[in-house]
Amino acid sequence: MSERRYTKEELIGRFLQGHASRELSKFPDECVDSIITSPPYYGQRNYGNGSQIGVEASPSEYLDNLIDVFYECRRVLKPTGTLWLNVGDKYLNGHLGGLPWRLAVRLEDEVKLILRSDIIWYKPNAMPSSVKNRPTTDHEYIFLFAKSGDYYYDADVIRKPHITFTEKSRMRGGRNHFGKVDGTPESGKNKGKPNLHDGRWDQAFHPKGRNKRTVWEIPLSKFREAHFAVFPEKLVETCLLSGCPRGGIVIDPFMGSGTTALVAIKLNRRYIGIDSSKKYCEMARKRVQITRLSLAL
Repeated sequence: MSERRYTKEELIGRFLQGHASRELSKFPDECVDSIITSPPYYGQRNYGNGSQIGVEASPSEYLDNLIDVFYECRRVLKPTGTLWLNVGDKYLNGHLGGLPWRLAVRLEDEVKLILRSDIIWYKPNAMPSSVKNRPTTDHEYIFLFAKSGDYYYDADVIRKPHITFTEKSRMRGGRNHFGKVDGTPESGKNKGKPNLHDGRWDQAFHPKGRNKRTVWEIPLSKFREAHFAVFPEKLVETCLLSGCPRGGIVIDPFMGSGTTALVAIKLNRRYIGIDSSKKYCEMARKRVQITRLSLAL
């Protein structure tokens, strides 16, 4: 006998303890606007419960288990939904496993999600390393997937100030081009664009700022009760603002200490969390409660 599915109203604002794919199987179809998550990294930690992902006997089994979860993730996403995925890599017998990209390819080929962007999360405070035969790793990947070609994405809300005509510009000739007729070389890449050669460079730049780039410099965050680096709020904020409409529902099927839920509350979105660990579900509830109290003051 199949288990009863939740209604959407029953799910909003809850932390569900259990295996991600099993809990997601109880969700109604196409009920969430966005998924922002970072699954447990392979071979990183054992949380001491029988339903966790990340302690499999092989990387292939690890990826298989994640694929099972993301089949359900695709089902519960609205047609306009986005999936933001952070996955760590692992050295296996001296070889870099390439796990993030191996997973990304399978999500396209098997789960039929559309890979829209690969983003480099640069960590300026990454842990030092004693390795001597390769560079020290200070980045991870964020993948942006969509369920369909017509997905929600607000580029304007995460735009950054233009730097082309500021002191930070690295453009040859710098700010001296701005406002000058024939200010760009006629043989250059902007040849034949009259608005530029009439000194109207401003027309080539969005008035709200430049589009978000694919390298995000965001420091690691700490939460003393978690005893390890947690998902940075700034990282979640960028994904949530651009990928989930105001009032929309975001789910994190590997919620951990609850960062996605905290950011959702602060940005007027609704959340649903899942984690296999009772300890982390309780930790997330406590953090959310404290956040709600602080926002009410």
